[in-house]
Amino acid sequence: MIEGFESARPDLEVFRRNALIVGVVALAIGLIGAFLNPAQFFRSYLLGFLFCIGVTLGCFAILMLQHMSGGVWGLVTRRVLESATRTFPLLALLFVPVAAGTRLIFPWAGEVQAGQEALARAIAQKHISLNLPFFLVRTVIYFLVWIGLSLALNRWSEQQDRTGERSLTRKIQGASGPGLVLYGLTVTFASVDWAMSLDPQWFSTMYGMLFMGGQGLGAMAFVIAIMVLLAGRKPMNQVLQPQHLHDLGKLMLAFLMIWAYFAFSQFLIIWAGNLPEEIPWYVRRLQSSWKWIGMLLILLHFVLPFVLLLSRDLKRNARLLSTLAVGVIVMRFVDLFWLTGPELHGGTFAVSWLDIVVPLGLGGIWLWFFATQLKTRPLLPIRDPYIEDVFVSHGH
Repeated sequence: MIEGFESARPDLEVFRRNALIVGVVALAIGLIGAFLNPAQFFRSYLLGFLFCIGVTLGCFAILMLQHMSGGVWGLVTRRVLESATRTFPLLALLFVPVAAGTRLIFPWAGEVQAGQEALARAIAQKHISLNLPFFLVRTVIYFLVWIGLSLALNRWSEQQDRTGERSLTRKIQGASGPGLVLYGLTVTFASVDWAMSLDPQWFSTMYGMLFMGGQGLGAMAFVIAIMVLLAGRKPMNQVLQPQHLHDLGKLMLAFLMIWAYFAFSQFLIIWAGNLPEEIPWYVRRLQSSWKWIGMLLILLHFVLPFVLLLSRDLKRNARLLSTLAVGVIVMRFVDLFWLTGPELHGGTFAVSWLDIVVPLGLGGIWLWFFATQLKTRPLLPIRDPYIEDVFVSHGH
């Protein structure tokens, strides 16, 4: 049975073409906005970049987690996760506009206006880390870690496809543990650099954890959406079973609860502390029109998915589960907008058309590259020592 999958590749030409068309057209429209309002273009670009790299990093973490924990769910999703991690070089390239627009995005990189003495003091106190050269050096380090680790994991996986050596499985597992530690460290510092520093006067010890929880949730929802897309095509339609979807649905529920726990914990710690250097971040979000975005997140990003994912039938229904997964992906974007929007829009509630068009363009380019990577290898890790479990456990 497994031999039939060695040369099988997913038919994703239509998906790839549509993603590329959407990406190119949206970015072309966004470039018009870059001439009309350069500052807003770069801020919207950062929002789109954070969303794309969040899904990629989430897939990266889940891939290493699966190598360490095992499970049939990981065998059927491994190629999707690996393909996502192979987009890191593209994301490194896509960071260049963020670096170019740093002075228009981050208050600490640009000119401090008169009357902003508190901001000037905060920047002066944090000048060791909040300076452009060190900011760029840290970014290079993050990408070197992510690209290096993902290349190693993908190379060993490819060698395993060719040789079936069990030692490669142990090597991958051995790298995944330290890899997860490096993931946690780099994501924590990257979230501080790329998002928290939008307000140099504010800080939160939960911020990195909040981003990690969101990345895991976004990646799990993305994996479910792609798996259901592949399930309608050969060869995955011969493999993917309701039980696999059920497992993936349970994992999405777990990541949803982790994200909600981190988000509520940050709010509770800051609310209980009631310190003047911490509370302005929430005041901007709770005492203005931004509070309606917060309510939307509570209802559509937590309550509704949580209640729906308690249903066993829904988790085993490909169409319903994928619809919910797409909804979660949309709300992940809304959550990122809520986390960064008040600072990117000067504290007032505003939604620019660039906030939609530019992230859509980046997402289209990223999806095109992801789909290109996905079609280069067999859809199953055909010589993994545990691959027979995928077929035996479901009577194939």
